[in-house]
Amino acid sequence: MDQGVQKGLVDISDRVISAIISYVVMDTPGIAGMSGSSVTGNLAKLLGSKIGAKGMSVEVSEEEVAVHLQIIVDYGCRIQEVCKSLQYNVRGAVENMLGLTLAVVNIRVEKLALP
Repeated sequence: MDQGVQKGLVDISDRVISAIISYVVMDTPGIAGMSGSSVTGNLAKLLGSKIGAKGMSVEVSEEEVAVHLQIIVDYGCRIQEVCKSLQYNVRGAVENMLGLTLAVVNIRVEKLALP
C-alpha cells in the first residue's frame, strides 16, 4: 500500500484565482484600485484570456499562471516601488496559496488617484 500517492483531482476555479489576486492587489499599499477598459477586456477575450475582474486577465495552464493587471496608483507614491511590491505579493500568493508557478505579472498603470 503506497500511502504517499494521492488519488483524485484538485481543480481550482478561475473565480478563486481571480479573487485571491484581487485581494492581493487591493491589500498592496499605494494602490487605489483596478482599472479596465472595454477595449482591453475585449482584446483579452479574443486572445483567449480568462477575465476574472475589472482590470485583470489571468491565463492558467497546467502548471503556470500569467497575470495581467491594470491598476490605479495613489498620487504621491513611488510608482515603480508600488508595482514591484505588487508583483512580489501576487507571486507569493499564487505560489503559496495555489501551488502554481507564476510565469509573469504584467502591470499597466492606467491612472493616478488624486487627493
